[in-house]
Amino acid sequence: MRTHMRAAALWVFLLLGLPGALAQPSRPLFLEDLTWTEVRDATQSGKTTIIVPIGGTEQSGPHLALGKHNVRVKALAEKIAAALGNTLVAPVLAYVPEGPVSPPAGHMRFPGTITVPEDVFDKVLESAARGFRLHGFKDIVFIGDHGGYQKSMKRVAEHLNREWAKTSVRAHAIEEYYTAAEVDFPQALKQKGFKSEEIGSHAGLADTSLALAVDPTLVRSDRLQAWTKTDGVQGDPRRANAELGKVGVDLIVERTVDAIRKATARR
Repeated sequence: MRTHMRAAALWVFLLLGLPGALAQPSRPLFLEDLTWTEVRDATQSGKTTIIVPIGGTEQSGPHLALGKHNVRVKALAEKIAAALGNTLVAPVLAYVPEGPVSPPAGHMRFPGTITVPEDVFDKVLESAARGFRLHGFKDIVFIGDHGGYQKSMKRVAEHLNREWAKTSVRAHAIEEYYTAAEVDFPQALKQKGFKSEEIGSHAGLADTSLALAVDPTLVRSDRLQAWTKTDGVQGDPRRANAELGKVGVDLIVERTVDAIRKATARR
């Protein structure tokens, strides 16, 4: 009996002695996955940058899910936050300006697209940023996966920074995120031999490849056809693949991390 007890005690000792056996799992980077005390402790220990990822719920042709922007910006924001090290990620803002309802224009001509007035969108960003400031964040960073509200992001950040001029808190509209997706990535695809007409600007080769790299379930592979603008597509998604998309993912993360570091550097 004593031999069995000693053996059992030895196993317990060995298990407890394993590296990380008693360590707490690493905390998630998403604000919504944390408790309020964990957020408090995070800001007090130096995690004072928060990324506000902005997506949008809009048509992207018959082959891409409506939530493409939301899924993509959340996944990339996590990579960006992990690279920065002192950063958390706020919940994705999925309701953005997409055009008028009456008469419907732009993406609003397609079922499922959601829109809000521009002034409402601006107020949501402002209110969220003020709340983050209240709770200890020093740098509130807006990144947007959609082109339609880039000017709004910049306008809100400038407004808040005028309001906070005598404080150490700043808001940042990081336009490099969108530039990397819309300019740098297409340029990289051109260097691989793809033409502008195929790369496209919406739901084409570039857009669809990014979606495949981030979450393949966003793409209806059986519907990768040569769609037209009438179908909500600008480009040709037929040769899209995740390997090409990873080139874009890496570019976006690299450019955005560099831009945020520069923007948040304290003089």
